[in-house]
Amino acid sequence: MHVAIQKMGKSQGVLIPKLILLQVGIEGTADLQVKNGVIEIRPVKRNLREGWDKDSQAIALANDDQLVWPAFANKGDAGLVW
Repeated sequence: MHVAIQKMGKSQGVLIPKLILLQVGIEGTADLQVKNGVIEIRPVKRNLREGWDKDSQAIALANDDQLVWPAFANKGDAGLVW
């Protein structure tokens, strides 16, 4: 696909069709680099656990942190000292 390089303010840019961005998973921000004379644009790799701390706090504040599975116990567990 040939695209035009357009003036954008004091810079220049290329408009990337939405379907292409969706195909490679780019949304919001991207990682842009030049390697061996080639411009590379890639999705930003997020930390998979990013935001878990805030999400768990919100769940606790909403009092929505009850056990999903019923408590499991073995015969004689009540007598254990922890």
